[in-house]
Amino acid sequence: MTYIHERPRWPKLTWDSEALSGALAAVRHKQGKHLGRMEALGFELRTEASLTALTLEVVKSSAIEGQNLDSEEVRSSIARKLGLEVAGLPQPGQEVEGVVEMMLDATRNFDRPLTAERLFGWHAALFPTGRSGIHRITVGAWRTGETGPMQIVSGPIGKERVYFQAPEAERLESEMERFLEWFAGPSDIDPVLKAAVAHFWFVTVHPFEDGNGRIARAIADIALSQADGTKDRFYSMSSAIETERKEYYFHLESAQRGSLDITAWIAWFLACLARAIQDADETLGSVLHKAKLWQRINPNPVNERQRRIINRMLDNFAGHLTTSKYAKLAKCSTDTALRDIRGLLERGILVKNPGGGRSTSYRLAEADTNPV
Repeated sequence: MTYIHERPRWPKLTWDSEALSGALAAVRHKQGKHLGRMEALGFELRTEASLTALTLEVVKSSAIEGQNLDSEEVRSSIARKLGLEVAGLPQPGQEVEGVVEMMLDATRNFDRPLTAERLFGWHAALFPTGRSGIHRITVGAWRTGETGPMQIVSGPIGKERVYFQAPEAERLESEMERFLEWFAGPSDIDPVLKAAVAHFWFVTVHPFEDGNGRIARAIADIALSQADGTKDRFYSMSSAIETERKEYYFHLESAQRGSLDITAWIAWFLACLARAIQDADETLGSVLHKAKLWQRINPNPVNERQRRIINRMLDNFAGHLTTSKYAKLAKCSTDTALRDIRGLLERGILVKNPGGGRSTSYRLAEADTNPV
């Protein structure tokens, strides 16, 4: 098997600009319309939309690699770092703080040069203990040859399938010098195309022992932020990728086993980005609903337990709220939960569902009602 990085002209990647022109124009049009809608919102709603998109980006980028982060911890970490309201949000753990630092540096500082030291800092932030799971890894430096070939495998022990083998460690210094020189140089391609190419190129080189996928997506976010021309994020590419994870890996693997022409990979990337922007358009309605509700509640604030539960109910809460669910989520007694719920009912923030007894449940009132 010959991998793309073993071909004589690597890394001179090529693509059919004419074949991609229609998809690129369409996704750029979607970007423009979406950013226009964001600009039309007030500061508070734009901030809420950006916070939601950034939270999704961090959570979903980690989920692609099988790492499940608490979305409330992620939101709390982002809000703290941006100087936003964090009342009722949990204290984020070290693991969450690291990935948030990387993502905010990529998106808020998209105009800063991408250097090896910057990438080493991201990597160290992702693995603050110097371990990936229980395994000690080289952190804040390119991988070494001591661990053997860097292979992407799947399947049970003894029947593993090698999907891809990255360049040898001895090549990494020169490989990354070429990549970083290309990324920093004057670009004659659209920044959205640059995002697709950079993502593929970095993940193919696979310069770190772990975390390459998350860092590749952060690099793509730099280019997408350059395309948007704003430090705020209003859509999540990783959210769309996570939804289409099988297709994502299929297209990466196909391109890495193919020729230097990566037109098919870029076409998939553009289509996935278009779906990410469409999803963000649909999510905007829930962001507005959430913001309106808090605008009505905040003049007479609820307690931290109540705030946390309301936020949970606004973020894809499964089913309806019961006293026992409230007690479990708020980590309080059922008596305290019942008092909190009664207070929210009296203010018109919660509405009691039909039925009673043990089946008594509650839902949030519509944002256009008038909680007091």
